[in-house]
Amino acid sequence: MSSKSWFAWTALGVVYVMWGSTYLAIRFTIESMPALLSAGARFLVAGAILAALVALISGTKALRLTRAQFGSAVLLGLLLPAWGNGMVVLAQQHVASGLAALLAASVPLYVVVLRRVWGDRPSKITFVGVAIGLVGLAVLVFGGPSEGAHGTAWFGPWLVLLGALGWSFGTLLSTKLALPPNPFALAAVELVAGGVALAVAGMAMGERLDLAEITTGSWVAWGYLVLAGSLLAFSSYVYVLGRLPVSTVATYAYVNPVIAVLLGYLFAGERFGLAQLGGGLIVLVAVVLVVRAERPGPKVSVPAGSIPESCEVKR
Repeated sequence: MSSKSWFAWTALGVVYVMWGSTYLAIRFTIESMPALLSAGARFLVAGAILAALVALISGTKALRLTRAQFGSAVLLGLLLPAWGNGMVVLAQQHVASGLAALLAASVPLYVVVLRRVWGDRPSKITFVGVAIGLVGLAVLVFGGPSEGAHGTAWFGPWLVLLGALGWSFGTLLSTKLALPPNPFALAAVELVAGGVALAVAGMAMGERLDLAEITTGSWVAWGYLVLAGSLLAFSSYVYVLGRLPVSTVATYAYVNPVIAVLLGYLFAGERFGLAQLGGGLIVLVAVVLVVRAERPGPKVSVPAGSIPESCEVKR
């Protein structure tokens, strides 16, 4: 195996672990930080750092986008970081981090349905996987609250599913829009656009940032989200998309929830009943089935923060 292959597999490992750990980091961040404002600041800072790195390494020309490319990047930023991640952050005020990760694993199932609406014809096995996944999601949503969650509002799980829909829609559009050639420049614009939208939404909802009330733990978790979750894992994801098969990269869709559940159990005291564990297992089986059914599909070029057209999931 060449050095480039080893580097690509290492980068995929970063996506496995760091995106799986972001759910727990979000939980600790919003313990003393407002949900949307903290997420908006996270993406703004990460986007600014990434833009500076692109300018330093590739020159300022790499950041020059046409009007169409800039519009596409902003739209994806509104759908992926803002809608997709923003809903998850709001939901984690009411659901355990592990449950949020399991529900977010529904993205590949959404993408299949959206592809069908768009006119594509996924295989019968793919639709079987979607049907199985819907059963698992129903068990997760109606299986009762998990121990260790911040709250137990009935709408918490539905916010995650709504966020997954936004992420899935952005995923599909990312394969059809005019995009800049430099994926890291695209990622920077997406992050900044998403950050601005979340900050505006947070202020509109009455969120206020009181620095005196923020705990050290929340600051550490927020810093981890900026550097590890948004900057390093985001960049690693973009890198591996161009160097490993899409079906291989998509395996993080069922690795992330396992890591999130384990970390929530170890560090946040989150516990799940048999119904929720069973529902989570059904969802993961469905995702594996969909990913494997879509394996023969062609490799596509996907921007940072988006997902392969056939089988992807976020954090």
